[in-house]
Amino acid sequence: MRISRRTALKGAAALPLAAANFDLAALAQPAPAAPGASEIPPILFAHGNGEQAPLWMTTLWRMESNGVARERMFAINFTDPLARADDGVPEPNKSSTEDQRRELADAIQELKRRTGAPRVALVGNSRGGYPIRSYIRNGGGADVSHAVLCSVPNHGVSDWDDNPGSEFNGRGAFLRALNQGDSEVTSGTAFLTLRSDGMDKYAQPDGFVLGKPGTPTGVGFDGPALKGATNLVIGAVDHRETAYSPRAFREIYKFIAGRELDRIAIIPETEVRLSGLVTDTPGGVQTNRPVAGASVQIYRVSPDTGERLGGAVHSSQTAADGRWGPARVDPSWYLEMVLTSAGSVTTHFYRSPFPRTSDIVHLRAARPLGPSDAGAGSVVLMSRPRGYFGLPRDVVLFDGKEPTDVKPGVPTDSISTLRLPAAEAGRPVTALFNEERIVARAWPASENRIAVAELTY
Repeated sequence: MRISRRTALKGAAALPLAAANFDLAALAQPAPAAPGASEIPPILFAHGNGEQAPLWMTTLWRMESNGVARERMFAINFTDPLARADDGVPEPNKSSTEDQRRELADAIQELKRRTGAPRVALVGNSRGGYPIRSYIRNGGGADVSHAVLCSVPNHGVSDWDDNPGSEFNGRGAFLRALNQGDSEVTSGTAFLTLRSDGMDKYAQPDGFVLGKPGTPTGVGFDGPALKGATNLVIGAVDHRETAYSPRAFREIYKFIAGRELDRIAIIPETEVRLSGLVTDTPGGVQTNRPVAGASVQIYRVSPDTGERLGGAVHSSQTAADGRWGPARVDPSWYLEMVLTSAGSVTTHFYRSPFPRTSDIVHLRAARPLGPSDAGAGSVVLMSRPRGYFGLPRDVVLFDGKEPTDVKPGVPTDSISTLRLPAAEAGRPVTALFNEERIVARAWPASENRIAVAELTY
C-alpha cells in the first residue's frame, strides 16, 4: 500500500527554523555524519490535534545536525487533523481515530518503501500518539521498532461519564481498548513516554482547562505514562514542549539511536530553500487541505524595524496541490511572508531566519477579523506554535509589555493579540520570547490584513 502523492507532498519532511539556538560557528559547514547514523531506523513524526507537520521543524533540523539523513525522516500532515466530538459520528472536515490510523499506516508503508528499511521509529505529540498506539496494537508492531509518545493523553484528558464517545475520554471505547490488559504496550516495539512535571495542560487533576474548575478530571500528572513503557518526566515543560523542545529532542534521539546525541544546536546551511503547503480552514475548522490560487510573497526585512529591504525575493501562486515555492533565501535573513487567498484575511507572517532548507513551511491564513477587533486600526498576533507562553516561567514581552491575555501558571496560551489605534498603523511591534525576538509591522485592519510574529521556539 502506497501513500498518495498529494499526502506525500503535504507532509514532506524537510526542515526550517528561526533565529536563536543554532550554531553560528558552524555556518557553512555540512552536518557531520554521526557514528552509526545509518543504523538509526527511519523516523516518522506525527503532530497533534488541529496541528501541522511544521511543528517538527526544529526536531528535524536537530536530527540532521546529528547526522540523520533528511530522506530518512518524514513528518506527516494529517488531512483533517481535528478530532470529532464523538468518534463514531461523522463531522465535516474532522477525523475519526480510524481515519488517523489509516493515514498513518499509508505513511509508514511509504517510508519503508522509500528507505528499504524493514522497520521505522514513530514519534507523536498529543493526539498524534493515538494512531501510533492503534497501529501497533492492531497488527502493525512488526513495522515499528520504537514508539515515542510525547504528552499523549494515554488515559484521557478526563475520565468522566460525560461524552463517552470522545477519543479523549479515559472511559471511552477507544482508550479502554488500547489500555486493556496487564501491559499497556505491545511487545516487540520499544515504548518511551515523555511527560511534564505538572505543567501539561491536558494532564491535570483539576478540570479548569476543560471549563470545569474545581471538578476532578480523574486523570493525574502521570496520565501520559503507560504500564510496560519507559516513562520519563522531563521537567516543567508544557504540553507541546514535551515533543518540540531541546530537552525533549535529547530523549527522543537517545531512545531511538541508542546513544547520546552529538549536539543540540542546529548547523546552518549555506543555501536555504523554502517551500510548503497553503491550507484551508473551511467554516473555521483547521484542516491540512490544500488551497489553490493562493499567492505567497516573501520579503527580506530589517531585524530591528520589520521594514522591507527591497522588493520581493520570491513570489508564487499555488496550483491544485496547494504547494508554494521553492524560495531561495539566505540563512541570516529575517523574513516577511505574505499569504493572500480568496475569502481569507491577508496574513503577514514575520519570521526569524531559517538556517536550513525546509519543504514543510506550511501556511494557514490567520483567523478572520471579528467583533472583538471592531475599532482597531491594526491587529498583530504573537504566535508560538511549538509551545505555550508560560508566566512567570518565560520572558514574554509584546510591544514592550507582558501580554494581559496570557494566563499565568500552567501554560495554556500560544497566541497573544495586540490591537492598535488607526493612527499607529505601520509602526513596528516587537515580540520577545526568551531569546527569540521578531519585529513585525502593524498593517491596516481596514484592508483586511493581520500581522503575525511567528516564533520558532
